[in-house]
Amino acid sequence: MNAPAALLDGIRRVNRAPAIWLSMWALTVAVSLPLAAAMRDLLKADLGSSLAADSAAEGVNYDWMQEFTADATGIRATFTPAVIGFGAVISNLSAALDRERQPIVIAGAAAMYVAAWVFLTGGIIDRYARDRSTRAHGFFSASGVFFLRFLRLVVLMALAYGGLFGYMHPWLFDSVYPDLTREMTVERSAFAIRVVCYLGFGALLAACNIVFDYAKVRAVVEDRRSMIGALLAAIRFIRRNFRAAAGLYLVDVLLFAIVLALYAVVAPGAGRAGWSMWLAFAIGQGYVLARLWVKLVFWASETALFQGRLAHAGYVASPKPVWPESPMADAIGR
Repeated sequence: MNAPAALLDGIRRVNRAPAIWLSMWALTVAVSLPLAAAMRDLLKADLGSSLAADSAAEGVNYDWMQEFTADATGIRATFTPAVIGFGAVISNLSAALDRERQPIVIAGAAAMYVAAWVFLTGGIIDRYARDRSTRAHGFFSASGVFFLRFLRLVVLMALAYGGLFGYMHPWLFDSVYPDLTREMTVERSAFAIRVVCYLGFGALLAACNIVFDYAKVRAVVEDRRSMIGALLAAIRFIRRNFRAAAGLYLVDVLLFAIVLALYAVVAPGAGRAGWSMWLAFAIGQGYVLARLWVKLVFWASETALFQGRLAHAGYVASPKPVWPESPMADAIGR
């Protein structure tokens, strides 16, 4: 199986299980709602029935927004012009690449969101690997089986990404970049070097991402208990099938870039209260749905490529999960 075939197979698998896609969107909304409600209360308390409230309802009052965020802490400090439309995507990407610290309330919500993904990852990949319905009991059984295993994998991921952001990032942007641009007088050249640094750092992030993705796939498809073993097996698979694995990853990244480009075209700016506000909300949620779909396609297509290269379609080493896992349940299952 080549990269295009794996991508198409992955898209088919994701579309055959829309409940997973929509459930992940519901999870995203559920994590975001408390933060949105808290921000709404802060805005309501600050604006009240003032003239600034009327101005804000008609568009963006930058003077008031600067006053609102001046010396602000916590979630209040995140309310900037960058949260409007496509600017939010660029702001989040910049914050990730530049290691910007987030308010503790945002970091806490993000940690809860990541923990939920870690729990559900096993069930998601198991469903895509089997390529058939496993029902809720089978899905959550697989999620529970692999949760503790993936927690161990998260420790390895934390070490890898911690090394990249804790050591490689400062070395590139605090040592290498200043040394290369110290004698430069043309801003364009300095910017080009910074872009090269970003590309190099992004390539390292992508390498870690693809290795850990295939570690998850091999852990689920082959029912591996050792996450170090799954990680080494992922590296072996990528090395032996580098062209296909790297090609598929690039195609998946291109798919994500297409989603970003489309959102950049249709992303709303600062609108008014009323129907334009709800239209902007609908477009934003459409982007969230598309982004989640692409993330699931990453896993499904990588699973399809692995099964097509090293196993066979629909193969999963572990038996179909039965909830609850007990001898009585096994007897009933027979």
